[in-house]
Amino acid sequence: MKIGILQTGLVPEALRDEFDEYPQFFERLLDGHGFSFESWSVVTGEFPDGPESADGWLITGSKHGAYEDHPWIAPLEKLIRDIVAADRPLVGVCFGHQIIAQALGGTVTKYEGGWVVGQQDYDYGGETLTINAWHQDQVTVAPEGARLVAQGNHCANAALLYPGKAYTVQPHPEFEDAYVQGLLDERAKGVVPDDLIAKARARMGGRLDNHRMAQQFATFFRERRLA
Repeated sequence: MKIGILQTGLVPEALRDEFDEYPQFFERLLDGHGFSFESWSVVTGEFPDGPESADGWLITGSKHGAYEDHPWIAPLEKLIRDIVAADRPLVGVCFGHQIIAQALGGTVTKYEGGWVVGQQDYDYGGETLTINAWHQDQVTVAPEGARLVAQGNHCANAALLYPGKAYTVQPHPEFEDAYVQGLLDERAKGVVPDDLIAKARARMGGRLDNHRMAQQFATFFRERRLA
């Protein structure tokens, strides 16, 4: 099964010598599940011919806001609707979670509580999963028909299931602590409040449930349900 990765953000320049670009993060996350991959850098204007270019689709995170006026936003929203109409499974992470919701009729705004960074706990129907996060924006109004799968104290719509169509999550299961450490070092100062930076650093090294979310993604791609 071929997964098309739509890259909507770039790794910060200061981290590019140490880390790959975001499509490779997801290839590692989903390694061992039997997928092949092709990526398109939509953030730089590169788009696939259409939904038929892959068997399933994944939209990455981004520093940009879904509501911002960039020339690639409207074409991406159209592609999202085309993918859903073509009945190809779709997964979105962070910005991907947000832009899918917006394209399908939901609302994305900045979180009134501010930044959410580092390891966070999410309630998946009574089970707690710990995943890294890095965002200000959130899905504040879910689209009609979307089902709430997970939430956190800091994020009401942390994971949404569009039955048989899409599965989207706000946190970053593709981020290990080393990359979050890099973001804290290179991007956070003067942007993220110092107390949140300190809390994120203090929590590093704890258990991450990235593999659980990778299994959810893989099962959704193959079977249109969650693991």
